[in-house]
Amino acid sequence: MGLPEPRTDGTAFVTGASAGIGAEIARELARRGHGVTLVARRRERLEELAAELSDGHGVRAEVLPADLTDPGARAALPARVEALGLEVDVLVNNAGFGTSGCFHQADVEREIQQVRILVEAVVDLTGRFLPPMVERRSGAVLNVASTAGYAALPRMAGYGAAKAWARSFTQAVHEEVKRFGIAVTALCPGPVETEFFDVSGPTPIENVIPKPAWVDAELCARVALDGLERNRVEVVPGRAMQAIVAAGRVTPHEVRGPLFGRFFR
Repeated sequence: MGLPEPRTDGTAFVTGASAGIGAEIARELARRGHGVTLVARRRERLEELAAELSDGHGVRAEVLPADLTDPGARAALPARVEALGLEVDVLVNNAGFGTSGCFHQADVEREIQQVRILVEAVVDLTGRFLPPMVERRSGAVLNVASTAGYAALPRMAGYGAAKAWARSFTQAVHEEVKRFGIAVTALCPGPVETEFFDVSGPTPIENVIPKPAWVDAELCARVALDGLERNRVEVVPGRAMQAIVAAGRVTPHEVRGPLFGRFFR
């Protein structure tokens, strides 16, 4: 159980692969000999990364541009993979963005779009690619959650709730399929130096979490795949964030909620 052995007709399907954690996970998979199928909206970036991985590691790197908030685009992906003569051995649900600000002042359409990519797309793609893994008794799923999923976050209500869902979903599916030899792991990073904050705009996280607790995307990728290899149900990169998560787990919500409310103002 763990990461399947690389094979010529197998691929690691990585969403949100055009930058940040997704790109680094794709790089780490290629270093370990896995072919990759890169999925995101920005074709040019995907093609640049595919060329880098193919040239640098001798793996097959395919590009499938897609908007994962679009149900039709998601539904077409299995056939697009099959047309390449590939089967998905590793699924990495990484695509996403975050919103911030008080929910009563939020752009509702943007909040719904966030749910579509952080929740709906994970359900959809896992539902399409996990059953064949179970049939083959081989495969792995990595869901990129967040330490934001460990507690309700005022001013990031939708994002924190979606990541809490991702943790719960991963834990349940992990238990369901481990008897078939399938590894399922949630990556739960704290703040990471990526384009996330450029897309999401200023968030309370930037002011609350001290910079020494931040980690880089390369470390996240390595920790994630090491955890998947061991079929860990979830992994948190960085000792500082591990300590923060541990402290949060033993702090009652009656204390944690108001405390976060003050910190995140």
